[in-house]
Amino acid sequence: MHKSGSASSLGPGGLDLTQTFFKPIQQTAPPSPTKRHTKVSVVGVGNVGMAIAQTILTQDLVDELALVDVNADKLRGEMLDLQHAAAFLPRTKIHASVDYAITAGSDLCIITAGARQNPGESRLNLLQRNVALFSHIVPPLAKYSPDSILMVVSNPVDILTYVAWKLSKFPTNRVIGSGTNLDSSRFRFLIADHLDVNAQDVQAYIVGEHGDSSVALWSSISVGGVPVLSFLEKQQIAYEKETLENIHKAVIDSAYEVISLKGYTSWAIGYSVASLARSILRNQRRIHPVSVLAKGFYGIEGGDVFLSLPAQLGRGGILGVTNVHLTDEEAQRFRDSANTILELQNQLGL
Repeated sequence: MHKSGSASSLGPGGLDLTQTFFKPIQQTAPPSPTKRHTKVSVVGVGNVGMAIAQTILTQDLVDELALVDVNADKLRGEMLDLQHAAAFLPRTKIHASVDYAITAGSDLCIITAGARQNPGESRLNLLQRNVALFSHIVPPLAKYSPDSILMVVSNPVDILTYVAWKLSKFPTNRVIGSGTNLDSSRFRFLIADHLDVNAQDVQAYIVGEHGDSSVALWSSISVGGVPVLSFLEKQQIAYEKETLENIHKAVIDSAYEVISLKGYTSWAIGYSVASLARSILRNQRRIHPVSVLAKGFYGIEGGDVFLSLPAQLGRGGILGVTNVHLTDEEAQRFRDSANTILELQNQLGL
């Protein structure tokens, strides 16, 4: 009897079910050849950049870590601080420079650098300054690591992922925004807290913009494999829609709360990005809600816009987007989220 080489071939006649579960994004390219030596570059050594670097190091994800920043003194200080921990960490070559040549041959380039909003500054003006900043970051990364995957963490992440895609001229599967991966983790935590279960047993996604117009996919939430809302309805257990909205609002407000208390966010985004890096570098093929080219999904046809959707990640970057069911209301909110971003994006003149 013929044996399939893939566990995904479970359908009639050996049908590859991955084609059913995942819909490819547009304008993709095959993954770069897998190498034994793994290198990651992090651009920006602020609180977020260093939290990401530290988490990647402690999880033994790389053989080589390159740090880049415009502030030479802080950059060298952060490099030395990490190097001095060599006896307590997996063996990793750590180096740093203001010159992007140090990033050459990277498998993954993570951009955390970004301009901060000045008091009274419009969102559009801040965006324009970040576009100018990215014009000095992305082209040299693409030049020195033409086969790498670009991951944007800087905010506003969805628009800046689009900017990175335009500037790099990379295929869409190799430009990813950290998107709502962290929002979804916060969402899972809050649901788990309400139900008194482990957050790892909660399947729940926030999609759309990483921001105020994000969309909570209540219709697809499950705990231990049990769809929550449909279970409540079948058991005729009443629930308040306002309660659901309050949980989503808490997700949106949580980052603002952390910033108001400690001045910035760092550890959660560090772990979030490290989880994305692991899925990519180790070819884990795990599903993460990240910012991808959303054109062609759920009725978005008005232009090239990056939004978060549950996507499968591996060495090729975005391997596909899950065909998750959205209710009519969720799909409309998703399109509204796209319009919010497109309105600002169209003003950039890229």
